[in-house]
Amino acid sequence: MENVNFLMYGEHAVDYGVIGALILMSIISLSLFIERMFFFKKVCLEEYEHRDILEIDLTDNISIISAIGSNAPYVGLLGTVFGIMLTFYTLGDTGAVDTKTIMTGLALALKGLMVAIPSIIFYTIALLKIEKILTRFDVYHG
Repeated sequence: MENVNFLMYGEHAVDYGVIGALILMSIISLSLFIERMFFFKKVCLEEYEHRDILEIDLTDNISIISAIGSNAPYVGLLGTVFGIMLTFYTLGDTGAVDTKTIMTGLALALKGLMVAIPSIIFYTIALLKIEKILTRFDVYHG
């Protein structure tokens, strides 16, 4: 009975930890995307003499959005690995097979994709906006 409690509390800790990390990553990604969109709207090409300085200002924080998109599936996968480890520990200790417990642990990897896909979309949209602004700069100063 003691090991069942360990599994239950351990799985809840893993679930809440992974979901909390993914929510935090989502909030960061969305807030940086919104900030970049506001910056892109207010950028004034006449203020920039050099294209490189403009590009530095445009790409600020874009790599963070990309990093979140790239790593969110791994956070979910890490939660899945911990969930499976806890499940196998209990299976080995009690000998009881609970399909619900196994499937709950596997679902965490999919939750990581729910953060990664929007983050990569945000990153791609931001890159397209950056390219358009840089092209306008080249035309304006060309």
